[in-house]
Order: sequence, then C-alpha cells, then structure tokens
Amino acid sequence: MKLSFSPAAAGELILARNLILAALFFSIYSCEISAAEKARGLFIAFGVGPRLPIDEFANSSDPGYGFNLEIAYTDNEYLPVFLYAKFGYEHFPGSQDFYQSSDYSTFSTTSIPINLGVRYYFPPLLENVVLFIPLIEASFSHAYYQKLHEFKVESGKNNFTENLSRIGLSAGAGISMFMMEILASYNYFQANQFISLDLKIRLPLYMVF
Repeated sequence: MKLSFSPAAAGELILARNLILAALFFSIYSCEISAAEKARGLFIAFGVGPRLPIDEFANSSDPGYGFNLEIAYTDNEYLPVFLYAKFGYEHFPGSQDFYQSSDYSTFSTTSIPINLGVRYYFPPLLENVVLFIPLIEASFSHAYYQKLHEFKVESGKNNFTENLSRIGLSAGAGISMFMMEILASYNYFQANQFISLDLKIRLPLYMVF
C-alpha cells in the first residue's frame, strides 16, 4: 500500500529527522557512551564563499570565490575533536589597478587545495532555542596553482600559463548549528595569502552507536 503525506506532514517528518540527527550528534559530543561501546560518525560537508586576497597577493588580485567538499570523522575517543580532509577549488581574477600599472591585460590565479586537519568543538551555547557550537580548526595544505599571464600587445611579451604547487597552513574559527556552519579562515601560502569565508552544509554519512 502506497502512503502519501500532505506538504505539512512531509515538512514535519523532515524536521523530525533533522532533530533525531541532531540528537545523535550531541549524544556523541557529550560522550554519554560507555568505553566498551564505541560510537563513531562520518560526515560530509559542502562549503562555498568569497576569498579575499591579502598582503602581496592583494596587489595583483581582486576578491574571488571558492567552494569545497569535506569528509570528517570522529568517535567517542576523539571527541570533541574531528579529523577532516578537504578538497577545494578557488579562483582569483586580476585587479584593474594592477592592469593599469603594469603590462598585463589579463591575470588570474586558480588553485585546487587539499587540506588535512583537525577541528575542535567547544561546549554548545543555547540561545533562543537555537543551539550554537563555537569551533576552531587548523590544517596543513597542499595547493596546485595555475596562473594565467596575458600581456598588452604593445608590451611585446609572450603570454604564458604558469603551473606550480605550494605547501601552506590554514587556521579558522566559526559557529556550527549542526547542519549548517559559518567559518572564517586565514590561509597562508607563499605569495598567495588570503582570507576565506564559508557557508557550509554538513550531513551525516555514517553513524554507529
């Protein structure tokens, strides 16, 4: 027999499911599990937001954008620490001021960063029935860069594409609302430092109690 639900009932079911997932998450967080019963969870997150170049990088580039995919793991032995791997894509267009003061007609920087790091969740804060969890994170990064160099015709220079890789570090802080996170991070790469702001959606992939 096929069951059908009204839009209101379907919405209530979705809300109930999300509340159950939240309860499971915070049960793991509170470690209310005996040592013999190992609880573990695997989470996936999608993030997107602006990228703001700073220092030397800001002299040649305008603010850009980026998005990333993250897999995070924890269990009741590690909590409140999560281990994560993150894969991203970031693009920075050239600055108009840079074009006017140089021989460049087009300049852009595209990178694919890979991060391995740890995230720490502080005890949750309850305000207006919405649960906020402060967090901090830090990671090592390896980024593959492609830089496009195109010059004005009168410069007599040849256009070229530069490919390189760099090792860097990232550190950030934010607020989690279980399924949604807001994160600000400082990202250090030689000659390519920037601030990233991300809005993330986090979903559980696998949870065992």
